[in-house]
Amino acid sequence: MPASRSATLPVRAWALLLVLCGTIFLEGIDVAMLAVAVPSIRSDLELSTATAAWVMSAYVLGYAGFTLLGGRAADLLGRRRMFLGWLTVFLLFSGLGGFAQEGWTLIVARFVTGVAAAFMTPAALSIITTSYAEGPQRNQALLVFAGTAAGGFSLGLVIGGLLTQLGWRWVFFAPVLLAAVVLVAALRLIPAEARPARGAGGFDLAGALTAAGAMLLSAFGIVRLEHGFDGWAVTAAAFAAGLVLAGVFVAVERRAATPLVRLALLRKASMVRADLGALLFVGSFFGFQFVATLYLQELRGWSSLQTALALLVMGVDAVLAPTLTPRLVARFGNARVILGGFVLAVVSYVLFLPVGPDWSYAAMFPTLLLTGLAFALAYGPLTIAATDGVAEEEQGLASGLLTTATQFGSAVGISSVTAVHGIAGGGLDGFRAALLVPVVMVLLGALVSAFGVRARVGRVDPRAAVQGRPQVTAAEAPEAGAGLPV
Repeated sequence: MPASRSATLPVRAWALLLVLCGTIFLEGIDVAMLAVAVPSIRSDLELSTATAAWVMSAYVLGYAGFTLLGGRAADLLGRRRMFLGWLTVFLLFSGLGGFAQEGWTLIVARFVTGVAAAFMTPAALSIITTSYAEGPQRNQALLVFAGTAAGGFSLGLVIGGLLTQLGWRWVFFAPVLLAAVVLVAALRLIPAEARPARGAGGFDLAGALTAAGAMLLSAFGIVRLEHGFDGWAVTAAAFAAGLVLAGVFVAVERRAATPLVRLALLRKASMVRADLGALLFVGSFFGFQFVATLYLQELRGWSSLQTALALLVMGVDAVLAPTLTPRLVARFGNARVILGGFVLAVVSYVLFLPVGPDWSYAAMFPTLLLTGLAFALAYGPLTIAATDGVAEEEQGLASGLLTTATQFGSAVGISSVTAVHGIAGGGLDGFRAALLVPVVMVLLGALVSAFGVRARVGRVDPRAAVQGRPQVTAAEAPEAGAGLPV
């Protein structure tokens, strides 16, 4: 579908967006449902604590380790081809997890599922950014995409609680059914594309291997942060080896005839700010959600279903992201809306710091509601900013960088709160100490976002200046009533 402000087939434009949103919804419910089901899986298969932890961590390693490569592969090998191929892999290995009888089978299934998501999600995001016109049309599509991601995670908690009551294997089989529906629809709706030219230098295999190695080792080090000082030498070695491979990757890319990552793209300040902001915001969100879940289940004794229903209010972002946020972006611009989301998150998490041993749900409700509202304000505009102004042939790479940032952010947030909780001795004091982690992360994110607001002030489009009138970029310009065709 051509990237034009007025689509030839408006109904098809919405149908395509629905299919791509189905993918990110699938990813969200998959992660959330498994988080709820792990205790039942551990009990039924008699898994050790370490094995149960790896059932969760394997997905993070696969996802974070290959997202950068997955984003670039979409550019070089074809977005449709990568999307359909890896969605099929996601479907197959999710089904394998449902039939697992041993812990190692689950770990392998989750790792490969994570790798599939690492290729599938950037491809879906780059299909959006290349199929809808840059500006209000693309902005609204990305905000709908972001809202669907949040909705998938929020609803996944509840659906996971319900399915676990029927049997934990349904937590794996349900995504298979949804993935099959999305795959059939995608075959009809995603337009065919020619294989992109890779140039005389061929595929940058050395860059791909060193990038994947650096990401995997760094992700492994982050996952191990949850152990605190226990086994710190292994954690430090993983980070050191990751840094060495990252240095090798940079050296390889500087010499490659057709580099996997054009390093000059990393000098785009607005994109780097957005990726860093996404890392900090998503990390704080998942860190807080993890602490809140532990507080309700371990300290208060709530069931998994009761906890999921209590946290469901955070899913308000699924409604507000595609409705309220586009209006705010049109009026105030991405940078200000992002900063507003960070400030609201600071207020939200600070309100939860004095949490008590017998807090009523009414006392928790303001934080849960504000957290969902903050997500609605920040996440979608961060997605827009991370892909705004990037050439079409590098949209997959930009999407991969953003997805890498969010995956590393979630891993950092969860591992850090787990480590602080343990160091503080657990119990209520441990929860209160762990809650400082998301507060610090959103404070840092607010600082980064404030630089974005300053950078937007007085920004001039050189093409417009030639005509004697300054303009801001399309993503920042207020355009009332603009959006996807209906």
